[in-house]
Amino acid sequence: MNTKFYQPAEDSYFLAEVVKNYILNLKNKDILVLDIGTGSGIQSKNIINLGIKKENITATDINGDAVKEAKRFGVRAIKSDLFDKLNNKQNHKFDLIIFNPPYLSENEYDKKPDTTGGKLGDETIVRFIKHLKNHLEKEGVCFVLTSSLTPEIKWKKEAREQKLKVKKAADKNLFFEKLYVWAIN
Repeated sequence: MNTKFYQPAEDSYFLAEVVKNYILNLKNKDILVLDIGTGSGIQSKNIINLGIKKENITATDINGDAVKEAKRFGVRAIKSDLFDKLNNKQNHKFDLIIFNPPYLSENEYDKKPDTTGGKLGDETIVRFIKHLKNHLEKEGVCFVLTSSLTPEIKWKKEAREQKLKVKKAADKNLFFEKLYVWAIN
């Protein structure tokens, strides 16, 4: 097992299941997809298996090892902190954006960027939401995973300010937290 990037866990599999249900209901699978914060590439692998063409998928991660892993699946992979290396002149807007962000708060034992979303846990999500509209097609959807341990007030406020609609797509109880997948458009 490669430990150089985020490995799939309950959150990854839960998000993959929600995305699977969405893609299975699509009439047209010729869509452009952004797998942001790809980690192990589980979301890219999932959607390839569901019939999305590899050439229609862009995977990004701040971790160069994760980018190398994503390239192994034949998708376009870019080392980027969120949307930083994506610009609308070189890249199309996406019909589907998938993001399993770091959503836990920093603590004395864990300050890693693959699990902690900042001091409070929501800072990465807030930065993501600020730029989401610039990269999402008008009729597109973004699936974002959060936890009951993630503060919601700031990122949901930012979504309202960006005139984005946020709807809970699914939730799942775990022993120590509750996971949520949000559909944003």
